[in-house]
Amino acid sequence: MDASHVKATVTSFLRDQPYAATILLALGSVSFLRVVYQTLSVLLQTFVLPGANLKRYGAKKGAWAVVTGATDGIGKEFALQLGKAGFNVLLVARNKDLLSQTAAEIESKYKVSAATYSIDFAKNDEAAYHGFAAACEGRDIGVLVNNVGKSHSMPAYYVDTPKDEIDDIVSINITATLRVTYAVLPGMVRLKRGLILNIGSFAGFVPSPMLATYSGSKAFLATFTSALAEEVKKDNITVEHVNTYFVVSKLSKIRHSSLLIPKPGPYVRSVLSKIGLACGAEYSGRPNTSTPFWSHSLLEYAISLIGIPSIFISYTHGLHRSIRKRALKKAERDAKAQ
Repeated sequence: MDASHVKATVTSFLRDQPYAATILLALGSVSFLRVVYQTLSVLLQTFVLPGANLKRYGAKKGAWAVVTGATDGIGKEFALQLGKAGFNVLLVARNKDLLSQTAAEIESKYKVSAATYSIDFAKNDEAAYHGFAAACEGRDIGVLVNNVGKSHSMPAYYVDTPKDEIDDIVSINITATLRVTYAVLPGMVRLKRGLILNIGSFAGFVPSPMLATYSGSKAFLATFTSALAEEVKKDNITVEHVNTYFVVSKLSKIRHSSLLIPKPGPYVRSVLSKIGLACGAEYSGRPNTSTPFWSHSLLEYAISLIGIPSIFISYTHGLHRSIRKRALKKAERDAKAQ
């Protein structure tokens, strides 16, 4: 059937079925207007509208912020910026020396109190978790940032992933979030205010072959956040899953920034300035998720708008195959050089 015949058929249908033509035109218009509305909403949230004021959670009123994984990258930046915003800061991580250095930096720069608690989240140490709960007791905690995380040493198929790596990822990315939140949340409920930020990843948004355990752990965060947020909404507590693309850090193994890959400073500023706004996650179908950094926001919205997950899963699979190939070659070169 050639183009002229198709055109004639469509013209005949529109002439003979005016009601059907009107319905089709209306549906098309509604769909177009819906996309326009969604796009404007995402752009306004990402570039114009301010998020909730941190004073709502106790900034400059003596409240504390608890930050896990607080000695490097995003976690350290959260600790610094929350200290600058007027929170006392409880820094939680494994390395005691780095914890002390960061605490001293916060106290010196921002004239707030900083305390530390050393814990290795990979060990699932019951005594250490009890100690953490004791360190939180008696503090007016207004903010919790569940930032600590671990990924794979390199992309690998699940069947080839070392068991200890799987165990560490589950302990650090899932169990630590549950246990830390369980220790902090009762105080927030009692005080009827609080903010919990669970730092997620695009690997939980787009299922990521060859990072299956990490990807699954980050998808858990989105579901856990949505459920918990609904539970504690009555207590004036905000629980937000922060969807994150790559950021310059040790975890990502990326050292140079770009439009899609910010440094920790600008990234954390975007998170703290957009509390309560979904930005690019507005139409991803995941309640209480925010994608605040502008390029990450536009990327997530584009993925949601296209709406064909298999395309992005397949692309990610190919990307990770390439990364693993390069990593293995580098390891081989390093072994020969020794």
